[in-house]
Amino acid sequence: MSSREWALRQGSAEEPIRCAIFISGSGSGMEAMIRYQQANPSCGHGTYLVVSDRSEAKGLERATALDIDSVCIPLPVEIPDLDQRRLSHEKRILELLAELDIELVLLSGYMRLLSPDFVEKWAPYLINIHPSLLPAFPGAHAHRDVIKSGVHVSGCTVHHVDAGMDTGKILGQCRVPVFSDDDESTLAERVKVEEHRLYPTIIDQLVKQEFNHRAS
Repeated sequence: MSSREWALRQGSAEEPIRCAIFISGSGSGMEAMIRYQQANPSCGHGTYLVVSDRSEAKGLERATALDIDSVCIPLPVEIPDLDQRRLSHEKRILELLAELDIELVLLSGYMRLLSPDFVEKWAPYLINIHPSLLPAFPGAHAHRDVIKSGVHVSGCTVHHVDAGMDTGKILGQCRVPVFSDDDESTLAERVKVEEHRLYPTIIDQLVKQEFNHRAS
């Protein structure tokens, strides 16, 4: 890792790293992360904001129930130019992150591809979890692609976010079996169990500056 990647301060129970979690859907991974942080204050990181691009995202309700500030920042559809719409949307998010002194952004089922400008501003403090063993099966339909391929092992990957599609430096992985009678739903549920375990573990290592790049 570069020296820049090691510049994140070491969090503590008294002064945890201030995290924001971005979601687009149910927020089950977000909830698992927050519950882990609340049950383990000595982990050195805490969630101070949940952001969604979709007002109907169930994860917003979950965050509120956990006493975490949550906000929907929808795409400004009134802006006709798609590039300007994207930049305006991200500008609002960046302003909120700055206002709340966020130090680390965690993507958890966030379905928008962030612009290179956003990534440049936040990398390497921009982390994602993806439901496959990257670099295999990137993109939004990993479980479908895994089942279609006929492979017998899948899993999840925590990685730095770069300007590509799930191409950032891998921080940790966990494998799960793929059974012959799996569909997307059953495979997703099995992978989620490991996602909810792996993501907090890797963020612990990130905060403590202890990294493990090997698949478990």
